[in-house]
Amino acid sequence: MAGGSFTCPVDGSPLSPMERQGIEIDFCPTCRGVWLDRGELDKIIERSAAQAAPAPAPSPWPEPGYRDPRHAGDRHHHPHKKRKSFFEELFD
Repeated sequence: MAGGSFTCPVDGSPLSPMERQGIEIDFCPTCRGVWLDRGELDKIIERSAAQAAPAPAPSPWPEPGYRDPRHAGDRHHHPHKKRKSFFEELFD
């Protein structure tokens, strides 16, 4: 909080200025609260977004060779047979 010394609104301790990534923030050494001036949060968010690399979206499909743990102990599990079509059942 530029311009003078301020006290913590939580416990009344004097706030200490600190500079992080070129942004001056004020913090309370007693309760560890952080106090920002107008626009400082926006600057922090912008810099954090610029540094963060976008993570790839997780695939909704399992990896090749994946075994469903629900069937791990099932010795007699057989793959589902393809259901016959209406015409196959009609002429069968």
